[in-house]
Amino acid sequence: MPEDGPRPRVAAAAVVVHEDRVLSVRRRVAEGNLSWQFPAGKVEPGEAWEDAAVRETKEETGLDVSVIEALGERVHPATGRLMAYAACDVVAGSAHAAAPAEIAEVAWVSDAELPRYIPSGLFEPVQRYLDAVIG
Repeated sequence: MPEDGPRPRVAAAAVVVHEDRVLSVRRRVAEGNLSWQFPAGKVEPGEAWEDAAVRETKEETGLDVSVIEALGERVHPATGRLMAYAACDVVAGSAHAAAPAEIAEVAWVSDAELPRYIPSGLFEPVQRYLDAVIG
């Protein structure tokens, strides 16, 4: 049976870079071997995935961000979820664990530190974006 329209996006992640560091959150409950990840969450019915990335970043870290560009989508190898990734700029605020029941801590991570936080490596389009924007 043919599909009508684009595939639904299940979750959206914000790749937020500020002062040559990328924002990471540590979830209270790890998803498989994932503990640290980008701010992310489910796309609500009727919500654009870019809006979900912005909303989840605000809910999880207190930061207001805006989407710069879409970085791509994939089925995440650790969670099996369809993920859409958005490069984002900080608009206002300072990062903190704004959803303490869900987020244990936040960190601004340098390029050199990323393998310690995300040892399984990054989605290739995300890695290319970070390589291009982090000094």
